[in-house]
Amino acid sequence: MKEVRKLKSLIEFHRSRGLPPPLHPLISVVDYADVRLSPENNNVNWVFDFYSIALKRNLATKMKYGQQQYDFDEGLMFFIAPGQVLSIEVEQEQQENKSGWMLLVHPDFFWNTSLTKNIRQYEFFDYSVSEALFLSDNEEAILNGIVQNIRQEHRSNIDKFSQNIIISQIETLLNYSERFYQRQFITRRVTNHQILERMEGILARFFADENLPASKLPTVQYLTNELNISSGYLSRLLKELTGFSTAQHIQNKIIEKAKERLSTSDLSVSEIAYELGFEHSQSFSKMFKLNTNLSPLEFRSSFS
Repeated sequence: MKEVRKLKSLIEFHRSRGLPPPLHPLISVVDYADVRLSPENNNVNWVFDFYSIALKRNLATKMKYGQQQYDFDEGLMFFIAPGQVLSIEVEQEQQENKSGWMLLVHPDFFWNTSLTKNIRQYEFFDYSVSEALFLSDNEEAILNGIVQNIRQEHRSNIDKFSQNIIISQIETLLNYSERFYQRQFITRRVTNHQILERMEGILARFFADENLPASKLPTVQYLTNELNISSGYLSRLLKELTGFSTAQHIQNKIIEKAKERLSTSDLSVSEIAYELGFEHSQSFSKMFKLNTNLSPLEFRSSFS
């Protein structure tokens, strides 16, 4: 079992990565070429009490979330919120060609600014590393420029304008990232459709499994566990591909199966509701009518 190691401050992070102390206790821009990673920590799960936004290249490491692995030959960006778990498997002690940056920000830095509440509106903080952001050279150059501005500002003499200037730069960084994620949803259609096909297969097997316990409906958590992706990423992907959220997609599948049974079997409404996972037939009937404007019996009678 992996050790869980929690880093509460930027100072602790710098120390754990062989870096000099940060210039500011609440914000730091780290050159990833200076970060020391050791195979000794391969059995460690890291938990940060601060935000980490990182872009990395050419790392002799693997990051594994679910069953998927990614390397860092391309410019790869990912976002970690406080309290999330990160594990890194280092293949080599020395990594001469690794590059990139990490922007570390403690939540206290956002206090009394627009990002105090707004930062969690960026859904990619709920994505895992396996759903990271792949960047074109031009996109990477844009983000590198913003981070360079943040680096220069936080290394300058701090005055009453510093925090607002840095906050505005971080917001710009996040807004560009959101734009690029939207592009990725569009351009990676093949991968995204494969996820959709896998999800359809999972739901089909779920409803075909006669050994499932009664009164059990498929949930968003069930699907994301089976697909090994985060709920936020799946919901955003489905919205882009189908216009429906994950919960709506599950509900549509239930209605589809209900229509099939109502039109091709002599089972009662209660029996169909129970077979589909409903504990109470009234809940099934309510969902059915809400989605079709017909009660289950009214729908069945249309076939007689």
